Amino acid sequence: MIAVDGRTLTYGDVVAVAHGFERVALSEGVLERLERDRAVVEDVVDRGIPTYGLTTGLGTRSSYALPREELELFSVRTVRGRANAVGGPLPVPVVRAALLARVNGIAGGGSGVRPGTVRLLVDMLNARVHPVVPEVGSIGASDLCQMAHVGLVVIGEGSAEHGGEVLEGATALRRASLAPVRLGPKDGIVLCGASPLAAGQGALALHETAAVLLLAQAVTALTYEGFRANTSPLDPRVLGLRPAPGQARAAGELLALLSGGELPRNARRVQDPVSLRCSAQVHGAAYAALDFASAALHPELNGCGDNPVVLAGTGEILSSGNFHTPALALGLDTLALALTQTAALSAERMRRLLDPAVSGLPANLSPYGPERSGFAPLAKTAQALVAEVRMLSVPVSTDPRHGADAVEDDSTNAFLGARRLATMLDRLRLLLAVEAVVAAQAVDLAAPPAPGRGPEFLHRAIRAVVPPLEDDRPCGVDVEAVAREILSDEDVRSTLRAWVGELS
Repeated sequence: MIAVDGRTLTYGDVVAVAHGFERVALSEGVLERLERDRAVVEDVVDRGIPTYGLTTGLGTRSSYALPREELELFSVRTVRGRANAVGGPLPVPVVRAALLARVNGIAGGGSGVRPGTVRLLVDMLNARVHPVVPEVGSIGASDLCQMAHVGLVVIGEGSAEHGGEVLEGATALRRASLAPVRLGPKDGIVLCGASPLAAGQGALALHETAAVLLLAQAVTALTYEGFRANTSPLDPRVLGLRPAPGQARAAGELLALLSGGELPRNARRVQDPVSLRCSAQVHGAAYAALDFASAALHPELNGCGDNPVVLAGTGEILSSGNFHTPALALGLDTLALALTQTAALSAERMRRLLDPAVSGLPANLSPYGPERSGFAPLAKTAQALVAEVRMLSVPVSTDPRHGADAVEDDSTNAFLGARRLATMLDRLRLLLAVEAVVAAQAVDLAAPPAPGRGPEFLHRAIRAVVPPLEDDRPCGVDVEAVAREILSDEDVRSTLRAWVGELS
């Protein structure tokens, strides 16, 4: 059970709910907090105080005073009028992550929503009622046009997936023994507001990024063994002379993975190509970018992104810019660029292994040498993957889109920045699988007397799935098998994390 309090939600919690279908509960004290906030909303309504999105319209209609008798209907119109997203449905884990992020954002206070509305969101998660949310519609000025599709299901409209079927919203709720809620003043904008899609998708992406960067370290260590690389660039004394962000961590992890082997005493060259020699610098930069993105994402996951916000202590409702996510968009862009550097380095390490003049191994890593193609054609696949990763790394935070004329004149594209990371990580895993398949062959041919524990573990896992290359054969299926059965395997990841975790 994941207890939601609005302040302590972790990426692991998001993964557990999104992928593991872990149940969710509101922490003690949350409902009382929501009741206090709601009392402020009701008081403002009773006194007719002009308040954005509550007693006035939204966007360019913010100067329009709403009649008291229309406030509940306005909430419903807010949901219906903003459910304008298009495209294929977002994956269920992303929708679950967004629902959890919205529940957590509400639980921390400041939204003023009726408590029954957030209770229904929790019940939908636990009953696995998943609103169908189209993939395109957010420009990063809140995820309005997509989260409105969640709001439709809350009021018994729209569509939802339940039990493997896509049903009308009311039908999905009924089958789960749930009932729609009646929206009150402000409830509509709360259901549509903030950036829970960016936060939820971002949490999933950052959690997976940490795992993929560790896999990049492990695959690099395997390449080190096959190439018989020089480990002196990983020496802490060398790195201490220019302590670039993240490089000490990356170098320490590589040495931890290589421990137990004879590589430091068995290096083949005085100085290796940059793709091997500077792995710690590039992977360290990626770790630094991950830290930057994480610092920007945490307040989106554990903060109030509503507009306006309720201050129960003073009984006020104030206009807010907390829905705006420039730091998150910048962090996600930075991480995308760092992943591109990591991808490019992997492809180049793989190519160095194929070149006998550099590696000292048979051409194309074929036992027959230049008489066979070996892994040479796989280099094209690697470059194609790098091209896709590079294309997806184009910054989105520098291309603001306008919303409502005159008032919504900037945006961040944060959700797009998070969503493209999922594709980038998928391509990077495949690219690392290419390098892993080739590096395993290099280890077979180089036959190091005592490989380090990380390379030995990874080599053994690969050989349990993919045999060594003798004569030419299709290798794409081997790459996909390694990506699916090894690099995506939680036991493999846990073992690697345990080894590098010894550093701390």
